[in-house]
Amino acid sequence: QVQLVESGGGLVQPGGSLRLSCVSSGSIFRIYSMTWYRQAPGKQRELIAHITGSGSTAYADSVKGRFTISRDNTRNTAYLQMDSLKPEDTAVYYCNAAIITMSSPNPSNYWGQGTQVTVSA
Repeated sequence: QVQLVESGGGLVQPGGSLRLSCVSSGSIFRIYSMTWYRQAPGKQRELIAHITGSGSTAYADSVKGRFTISRDNTRNTAYLQMDSLKPEDTAVYYCNAAIITMSSPNPSNYWGQGTQVTVSA
């Protein structure tokens, strides 16, 4: 079994910062890519930041220059540093990871439960 747990969400004023964490645990052999998504009320879930196993990153245009994704492979953890937050960043943020477990040689996608980020004055 593999679990992903996000944390770090909350209420922040426009222009503020938050740092989200996503910790993977369980029967993990290797974590390949890790990705942050978000879903605002009434909208589809969107990919906002992605990091490969080697550390290459990619961002949605809506967050480029403001958000930074990183990972600590020793802790099976991904981070999302969010700066210059705007009200339109309000959403539930989800972590996704492509993981090979001890019981299967093929990677599977796992999701966290999400963490709420609200940007409001």
